[in-house]
Amino acid sequence: MERRVIIVCCVVGFLGLLSAATGFAAEAKRIKGSQVMFPSASTCVYPRSPALVLGLTAAVSLMIAQIIINVSTGCICCWRVSHQSSSSWTTALVCFVVSWFTFVVAFLLLLTGAALNNQHGEESLYFDNYYCYVVKPGVFAGAAVLSLASVALGICYYLTLTSGKDGNEAWGAPVPPGRGGIAMGQPQFPPRDAEAPPVFVHEDTYMRRQFA
Repeated sequence: MERRVIIVCCVVGFLGLLSAATGFAAEAKRIKGSQVMFPSASTCVYPRSPALVLGLTAAVSLMIAQIIINVSTGCICCWRVSHQSSSSWTTALVCFVVSWFTFVVAFLLLLTGAALNNQHGEESLYFDNYYCYVVKPGVFAGAAVLSLASVALGICYYLTLTSGKDGNEAWGAPVPPGRGGIAMGQPQFPPRDAEAPPVFVHEDTYMRRQFA
């Protein structure tokens, strides 16, 4: 495996773990409904919470990981033309699509959860009743799990495409000069016995064979 592939996988894996860790931390530090104060019937007072920063950190880490893995892979449709086997390309395509789907869902959940933890004195009026919004349990945790899935699938299709490329180069590499597949050799003749005396044929014998 090339050094570049190892570096990309390590960086993307670290960012995925960072996104998941901060997502779970935001789940633990999110504002609960019992923490919201009501000075009046139309006012909601939210306490300070690090869930906003944690949620934004998770979203940014996930976005950077997705950018790195896609820039390193390049256009996935171009790999179909570059001598990729059908099975490996299909696997990479499925991982690519699912990775982007999980990324979009996780990114939106993280941003929504972070925004809801940044409300101060806001309320909404529906049917003559005031409501204060808080993040539901499991939003940040679900986003963290989807972040891990997105990064894992991204690494999977990246490794699938790069390993297929290396295999094709190994089998389809040009043969260096002087190392052809057909062995060429010089004709071999038995050594001449230098000690054997020459054989002389009488002239009459030659004439008889010629006129026979």
